[in-house]
Amino acid sequence: MIRILSASLAGFALFLSSACAQPAPENPDKAATTEDLDGASITSSPRAVPQSMAEVKLSFAPVVERAAPAVVNIYSSRVVKQRSAFAGDPFFERFFGGNMDAPRERVQNALGSGVIVSPDGVVVTNNHVIEGMTEIKVVLNDRREYKAEMVLADPQTDLAVLQIDVDAPLPYLSFANSDSIQVGDVVLAIGNPFGVGQTVTNGIISALARTAVSVSDYQFFIQTDAAINPGNSGGALIDIDGRLVGVNTAIYSRSGGSNGIGFAIPSRLVQQVIKSAISGNALVRPWLGASSSTVTADLAKALKLDRPAGAIVDDIWKRGPADLAGIKPGDVIMEVDGQPVYDAQTLQYRIGVTNDGDKADVVYVRNGKMRNATIKLSLPPETPARDTRTLEGQHPLSGVTVDNLSPRYSEELGLDPLSTGVVVTEVQSRSFAARRGLRPGHKILSVNGTTVNTSAELAREIEKPETRWELEIDTGGRIVPWRVGR
Repeated sequence: MIRILSASLAGFALFLSSACAQPAPENPDKAATTEDLDGASITSSPRAVPQSMAEVKLSFAPVVERAAPAVVNIYSSRVVKQRSAFAGDPFFERFFGGNMDAPRERVQNALGSGVIVSPDGVVVTNNHVIEGMTEIKVVLNDRREYKAEMVLADPQTDLAVLQIDVDAPLPYLSFANSDSIQVGDVVLAIGNPFGVGQTVTNGIISALARTAVSVSDYQFFIQTDAAINPGNSGGALIDIDGRLVGVNTAIYSRSGGSNGIGFAIPSRLVQQVIKSAISGNALVRPWLGASSSTVTADLAKALKLDRPAGAIVDDIWKRGPADLAGIKPGDVIMEVDGQPVYDAQTLQYRIGVTNDGDKADVVYVRNGKMRNATIKLSLPPETPARDTRTLEGQHPLSGVTVDNLSPRYSEELGLDPLSTGVVVTEVQSRSFAARRGLRPGHKILSVNGTTVNTSAELAREIEKPETRWELEIDTGGRIVPWRVGR
C-alpha cells in the first residue's frame, strides 16, 4: 500500500523531488559537474568501492554537518468547526444541556519537513504538508522560528514553496543532477519523523523512474531504502556530496512505518517549481501537443518492437509542437534529450521539466524504423477562453459550476491535455446533481440530443423550459446517460 505521509495528528506525509539540467556523465567513475540554483559550478566526488576496512569506517558526519542546517521542521495549523457526534439527539441535549448542534472550533495541526534552497529564505516542502492551513511556521535546526508565507503551491507535483524573512543568509542545499544518479548510489534522508526531532538515515538509490506510484499527477519518483517515516514529508534526500537529490514524499507500507521502500520527487522537477516561484510567474509547463499511452507487451508485439517500452502517441493537437515536428498518431516515442522513455508517465515528466521555447530532441519509432525529430516546445494554448458559469434554475444541473476546457486548463486539472468541451468545476452539496453523483472533473457532453462545446452553449440548452431532460455525462472515460423528468 502506498502511503502519502500526511503529517496531521492522524498521519504524516512524504514526497520526493529532484532537479537539475546537466546530462549524465559517460563514465560513472568520473566526477560529474552540475550547477546550484545560482548557476555556480559544483563537482561531485567520483564513485568508488571501499578498498579497505579503514575506508569502510569512514563517517558521513562531515556531510551531515554541512547539510542538516538547511533542513527545517514545518508546523502548520488551521481552525476547523466540528459538530458534536450527539448533535440533534434530544436525550443527550436534555441530559447535558445547551445547544449541541452548534459547531465547535478546534485547532487542526500538521507536521512535516522542508529544505532551504536559497540563502534568502526560500523553502521547499510538500504541498500536502501545508495545504488548507492558515498558519505556517518554519523551525530551523538551531531552533530559530519564523512565520512563513506561501509563494507557490502546486498540487500536481505535491510541492510548495515558502518564504521566510531573515536578517542574514541561511545555510541552503544546492541541487544534484537527478538524471545522473544511479541505482546503488549512497544517499541520506534528513527530516523530522514522528516529530521526534531532526533525524538522519542512510541507504542507497533502490530504483529510478518509478512511475506506478499514484501520489501525484507527475508519477516519476526516485526509490530509496533509506528509512523514511511519517513527518519526513518535504525533507531532503541528499547524495554524499550534500546536494539535494530529491524531496521525500511517500512510502510503501502497510503499517505506516518504514519498510525500506520510500519515494522522492526528483530534484529536477523540484528545481522547475522553485524557479517559477522565484520568478513570480504562474507555473505553466510546456506541452508536447499530443496525448499518449504506455506500450504494453501485446502492443509491442504488434508494432514489432523488441520489448514493451516507450509511449505511443494516441492523438495530436493540430498545429501543436508535436504536429509541427512531424510526429503522428501511432509513433512510439523512445527517448527525449537522450533520456529513455519507459512509459506515458515518463514522457510527461521529461516534457514537464523543460522550459517554454526549449527544443527537445526526440527519438521515435514509426513502422518499425527509428527516427529523430526536434520539437520546439511551447505553453499549452487557452483556447477556448475560460468562461466560468454557475447554473441556476429549475433543471438537473442547478447549483453546478462549469467552465470551458482548453489544453492549458486541462493541464491544470490533470486531465487529458487534448480534452475539450465543458467541465464541471464545483457541485453544491445536497443539490440534485450531487445526489446523482456528479463530481468536479466530469464533463457535460450533450443536453437533449444537442452537443455542447462551451459553458455558454450548456447554459442556453439546460435553461430552456422543459419537463424532461436527457444528458450525457463523461465521468472519466465512461459515458453515463441521465434521464430526468416525466
